Amino acid sequence: MAVEPQDPGSPAFESRRARREAEAGPRRPRRRAVDVPRQHRWAPRMAVLGTLAVATIAMPLSAAGLDGGVPSPYEPETGPEGPSALDLATAPSTVPAVSEAVAAAPRVAGRSAAASRSSLREPLPGCDPEVRPTGSNGQLDPHGLCALWQPDSYLRPDAAVALSALNEAFRANFGRDLCLVSSYRSLDTQVSLKGTRGAFAARPGTSMHGWGLAIDLCSKETGSREVYDWINLNGPVYGWDNPAWAKRGGVGAYEPWHFEYTQGVEEMDGA
Repeated sequence: MAVEPQDPGSPAFESRRARREAEAGPRRPRRRAVDVPRQHRWAPRMAVLGTLAVATIAMPLSAAGLDGGVPSPYEPETGPEGPSALDLATAPSTVPAVSEAVAAAPRVAGRSAAASRSSLREPLPGCDPEVRPTGSNGQLDPHGLCALWQPDSYLRPDAAVALSALNEAFRANFGRDLCLVSSYRSLDTQVSLKGTRGAFAARPGTSMHGWGLAIDLCSKETGSREVYDWINLNGPVYGWDNPAWAKRGGVGAYEPWHFEYTQGVEEMDGA
């Protein structure tokens, strides 16, 4: 038997539609469109367009500044003026030559100042050159001797004062004290040296070291031509000399290091 189509507006059709909607659940209500004014719709678009325009203009400026075309607005208006450090280091010297006399002037002034300062101080405090120690050769009264600038070094007062004056001149010229190996020698020391040095030591009891009138210089003084020439030239001015017997070709052993206080030796020879 044929089934006749039902009219959509019939109660049966409505019941099927209602059944489907009931199975699908309630429908969500559609949102109502919000009316936005036209001028507000363009605000976000203008912000995006402005950002793109700034980026488009800034990038060519930065690139031009790096390439050396258009300078960057953050660069100084002018570059550094004057020569660079490299120019100064490699430039030839423009200092005028100094004459030999002018160049030597500060050294002379320095020596004069040193000599002046030395004259203001007493090199050997309490040393009276008029005093003559009592006793015999190598057995002099130690209280009558004067101590020198080196430890355990002593001389007769007049010889000590003269040697100290020579040392002051030496220091002004070389910037240090004279170096001594020996000065006054006791009799026991003379005996010991005679046994070890033989002909290079005087007979005990006859050495000028035993009278406090002789010194022996260190090898640093005799080994330097400049220093030794200075001592030989200036020593006699202050009363100290390398005696004739100690020179090369003399009657005694060759002892360039041995110096004696000439005035004191002459006094002993005449006594």
